[in-house]
Amino acid sequence: MTQHTLELAQVDLVYDVHGPLPTADGRPPLVMVGQPMDASGFQAQVALFPGRTVVTYDPRGLGRSTRKDGGVTNEPETQAEDLHALIEALGAGPVDMFASSGGAVSALALVTAYPHDVATLVAHEPPIDSVLPDADAVHRARIAYTRVYDEKGWGAGMAAFIAMTAWEGEITDEFLAQPAPDPAAFGMPTEDDGSRGDPLLSDVSWAICLYEPDMEALKAAPTRVVVAVGEESLKVYTGRTAIALAEKLGQEPTVFPSHHGGFMGGEFGYAGQPEAFAAKLRDVLDQP
Repeated sequence: MTQHTLELAQVDLVYDVHGPLPTADGRPPLVMVGQPMDASGFQAQVALFPGRTVVTYDPRGLGRSTRKDGGVTNEPETQAEDLHALIEALGAGPVDMFASSGGAVSALALVTAYPHDVATLVAHEPPIDSVLPDADAVHRARIAYTRVYDEKGWGAGMAAFIAMTAWEGEITDEFLAQPAPDPAAFGMPTEDDGSRGDPLLSDVSWAICLYEPDMEALKAAPTRVVVAVGEESLKVYTGRTAIALAEKLGQEPTVFPSHHGGFMGGEFGYAGQPEAFAAKLRDVLDQP
């Protein structure tokens, strides 16, 4: 593995190349993208693709990548520009891309703006409200967990976030009327450490969930877009967004093993089934 820094006007992007460039097998590099997660979340997957050159990176403002633009929010269009610059720096496009969560939203924005950058995109559970019939209620729930985080800290905010993302089916008035959950019931700390910089629980990443994809541009792009959903996520928020997005793109979602973090090992205490996930990802990428 080699570490590199791409110095741009607004950010110094740090990325890792696992394997040779040009690639040894003649296939395009496989770029793995998460948000709000840095490259460390893909450690298990990288190890399971020994025959391919894999590129991981820390998105703007996360991990080792330092912002110089004075901003704090995470707009998919801005992330897409960073990804475009990274692919140009690799000199190996169009790439294959596995993108999960907010990274999948950034990848959709990339394909929209630069349709020749990506050959195959596997977009895993992109959290996009606008594709849902209950989009307004979902955003009200997001406002609620963000308020809990602002008022009570990380443990309480994370418990409220988990309660929302684990709710099965549409967000209802019944759900919205519930009191904020006890963080101890979710194994979260009950003390407030005073920090408020979590990109998942604060409003700095709202732009990701509020992004409205250009369906016609995505359909027209030469990129093969595969919308992926975890088998354990089918009834919850990110599973519902994946299924709804796939439907709007005129396809069936591709079911992967495990849950929203199914590709991970124990990096963040949220282990999935990385070996089975990698096997499915290889199968999908190998399809014409």
